[in-house]
Amino acid sequence: MWNQIPRVREARAPLSGILRIFARMIDRETVDRIYAAANIVDIVGDYVTLKRKGVNYVACCPFHNEKTPSFVVSPSKGVYKCFGCGKGGNAVTFLMEHESLTYPEALKMVAKRYGIEVHEKELTEEEVRRNDDRESMFALNGWAADYFANYLRHESEGMSVGMSYFRQKRGLTDATIAKFGLGFCPSKGDRMSKDALAAGYKREFLLSTGLSLARESDGSLYDRFRDRVIFPVHNISGRIVAFGGRTLRTDKQVAKYQNSPESEIYSKKRELYGLYFAKKAIQQEEYAILVEGYLDVISMHQAGIENVVASSGTSLTTEQIRLIGRFTKNITVIYDGDSAGIHASLRGIDMILKEGMNVRVVLLPEPEDPDSFAHSHTAEEVRAYIRDNEQDFLEFKARLLLQDAQGDPIRKASLIGDMAQSIAQVPVTIQRSVYIKECARIMDIDERILIGEVARKRLTTSGDRETDEFLRRQTARQRQETPPQPEVEYKQHVEAGSSVEALEREIVKYLLKYGHCSFDFKEGRTMVACNVAEVIFSELSDDNIEFRNPVYAKIMALYREQWEQLGTGVEVPVHLFLNHVDPEVCNASVDLLTSDDNYVPSDMWRRKEVHVESDEELLAVGVPKAVTLYKSKVVEGLIRDLQKQLSGELSEEQESEIMQRMAGYNRVKVAMARKLRRMIL
Repeated sequence: MWNQIPRVREARAPLSGILRIFARMIDRETVDRIYAAANIVDIVGDYVTLKRKGVNYVACCPFHNEKTPSFVVSPSKGVYKCFGCGKGGNAVTFLMEHESLTYPEALKMVAKRYGIEVHEKELTEEEVRRNDDRESMFALNGWAADYFANYLRHESEGMSVGMSYFRQKRGLTDATIAKFGLGFCPSKGDRMSKDALAAGYKREFLLSTGLSLARESDGSLYDRFRDRVIFPVHNISGRIVAFGGRTLRTDKQVAKYQNSPESEIYSKKRELYGLYFAKKAIQQEEYAILVEGYLDVISMHQAGIENVVASSGTSLTTEQIRLIGRFTKNITVIYDGDSAGIHASLRGIDMILKEGMNVRVVLLPEPEDPDSFAHSHTAEEVRAYIRDNEQDFLEFKARLLLQDAQGDPIRKASLIGDMAQSIAQVPVTIQRSVYIKECARIMDIDERILIGEVARKRLTTSGDRETDEFLRRQTARQRQETPPQPEVEYKQHVEAGSSVEALEREIVKYLLKYGHCSFDFKEGRTMVACNVAEVIFSELSDDNIEFRNPVYAKIMALYREQWEQLGTGVEVPVHLFLNHVDPEVCNASVDLLTSDDNYVPSDMWRRKEVHVESDEELLAVGVPKAVTLYKSKVVEGLIRDLQKQLSGELSEEQESEIMQRMAGYNRVKVAMARKLRRMIL
């Protein structure tokens, strides 16, 4: 039920080399303590909304886009698995994947959370360079945020200019200013850069984070955000990835906002301002409010409305929508009362529909914006206004465009195409059908016209060749013609055409899940009691066969070592594999140990008196068959290698030797084919 390969930054050593480095950095005893303390529900729950389902938790996967939750967290096993994209692992590998961390970085993050002290051995220069660049950028951003905040609160310029702006003009309290870490950058063009260098921060990181710029004339540094109030941008885990700076000058030649450039730690299309502060409130309220700018978010928070985020100076992106989708499927977009940008943003919001989100729109009374409205109303009044005035996005768009058309038939025809384009983005057939019906009513047009237009739009954008009406009729007909099917999927076994890789995977899966189990195998007329691990190891050892897949080979070697120590029939602890120092072993083990947990026979089988194989019956067939098929594949490979050798220039003696070996392998192959036929019969 539950394969993830942690992402490693480019220009790094091969993964196996990295793992050797990691193993030297933190001793195994500390690693074991970290794994023992890690609560996977707490850690994963910081990033996605988990809902209990039986003994497990489910959510929409944070690693790929999906509409139906297929991401499962098992507290008892300490692992997660997505059945949509296949990624899985434990708490540490989740952080590695989600936060783009190295293995030791993720371990230290978990250790810090649970108060575990980590002792590291001295690193080589290469290890320091490889692991510290990204962390150095975060450290510099953290220092800069403190610098800007202290300058705002304690320096005369910061207090007279920046603090006056926040307090008097924007009505922010000191508590709100502190919560969001607001600050001010000195007007003297290079003061911050010089202070950063004096504090020991390197020029290269001042440039790579974008805090400083280099003059073309002499290469000296100057401050990007000079003479601006500062808004730190936090990522979803609370680390500062960027800054926004607003000028207080009225000079039209000066850009109102300056923002950090893209960097190794910051991509503006993947960040939402305020999400770190809003994620818990979004989960509690079960919807997110989307506004335009920094101060809209901050003022709403101060008013007590905390489920608010902003795209902050960039058009809404798919990545940002999916970020919200980790916490809710419901988005309410608030537009200014006199917003001239509503029409420009409508098409961008079509992307929200495409992601399967529910979108509603609130239009504030003129001349209000979220910032001013939050200052003049209480939290309850804001909530009440949203509740009483929100409209479904497509209904809002239809009425808005109709108002613009003003009875012009040509513009109304264009409107139909525009509405069809939006409806075509909706991935769920039933929702599309409802939207078509409602929009046809609002626009006073024949529903069939809108159905046909939506079908054409879907044909050109997604290859969907069916209209909603056609799909409805087809579905109804299929329900009449197709008898109900048992709600079960058979446990899958490898077949004769399976690859060597697939057969190795199957054998390792049997070993991890059932290595300690026994089954009765029929040998002639005699039933022989067999142990799964003993059968696998004896069959492969007799022929000196080693696995080609290095991860499966490592799992086999570790299992055999433990099996020989514990004895036949004793279960080898799975945590040795799930919490292995090699993340590839961990991820493969998670995948193998949980690969069949979602195949659960339903009561329909019992009602229809259909026989469902027990684990013991499955093992009696599956284990010998998998091992025999695997050995047969190995023999076939050896025969092919010998055939290739025969095509070369050989002496009679060499050719005779190869022919004898091939004859021997062919006899083995025939014997195994007979054995397989007996198993099948």
